[in-house]
Amino acid sequence: MGALLALASALSYGLSDVVGGLAARRMRPALVALLGQLGGLVAVGVAAPLLSPPGPGPASLAWGALSGVGTGLGMAFLFRGIRRGAMSVVVPVSAVGGIALPVLVGVALLGDRPSVPTWVGIALVLPGLWLVSRPGAGVAAPDRGSVGDGLVAGAGIAVQYLALARAGPDAGLWPVLAGRVTAVLAVGILAVTLVRRTPTDADTGAPTTTSTDDAAPTSRAAVEALGSGVLAAAALAAYAAAVLAGSVTVAVVLSSLYPLVPTLVGLVFLGERLSRRQVLGLTTALVAAVLISVS
Repeated sequence: MGALLALASALSYGLSDVVGGLAARRMRPALVALLGQLGGLVAVGVAAPLLSPPGPGPASLAWGALSGVGTGLGMAFLFRGIRRGAMSVVVPVSAVGGIALPVLVGVALLGDRPSVPTWVGIALVLPGLWLVSRPGAGVAAPDRGSVGDGLVAGAGIAVQYLALARAGPDAGLWPVLAGRVTAVLAVGILAVTLVRRTPTDADTGAPTTTSTDDAAPTSRAAVEALGSGVLAAAALAAYAAAVLAGSVTVAVVLSSLYPLVPTLVGLVFLGERLSRRQVLGLTTALVAAVLISVS
């Protein structure tokens, strides 16, 4: 049962990135992230009182709030990267950073002692990212800005994981709820700042359309953005249930497979093309993510 819940978490996370990424191609990425966090806030706000014990400690709530800052900024840069480049590249890059950085911080500052597979995964990260950034014959080079956005998103995701790991194990979903509140605030500030900029600046990655048909796709994008947040909240709930139902290692490894979903969607349904070198790099990155998760 734990393995099935972890796979459900991976599927939900992957679909969240796909839906939010598609919305970011029709709406400003910061606004997509803001709506997504609002959707997640509502979903977790309903679930937390039903699935969590009462009376969470202030320390757990504080760590949860910090995690939300990382979540909000991570999603904003992730969606901007998907808008500017290939979904099949940006999401795996962010996933590797989100997994590798907490391990390195744990070793350097928290006294963690990773297993041999984890060290092998860390050693594979840089070669994998280098291969992803290298185009091949007949394939356009990936947008460097989108790869950079993926790396920044990975740092935000890492802050999320590190902070949530410090929350009390018996706090349930209350730290997650606190994180959704601060995520809304963080992305809201970012969205207000970026929305004042011109339509062709670095926020959009491309000129925004001014056709009379904008209203319909923007409304659809808003619904997709809200849905991406609900999917992410469901993924987190499924992951928490998977940890309680089975092995933590199995839950972490299986849930870390979520980049496969947007990668396959990008290649099969969105017509994204990768060179053999980039395919090797993505495969290396995904293998690294799984190995790093085994601790």
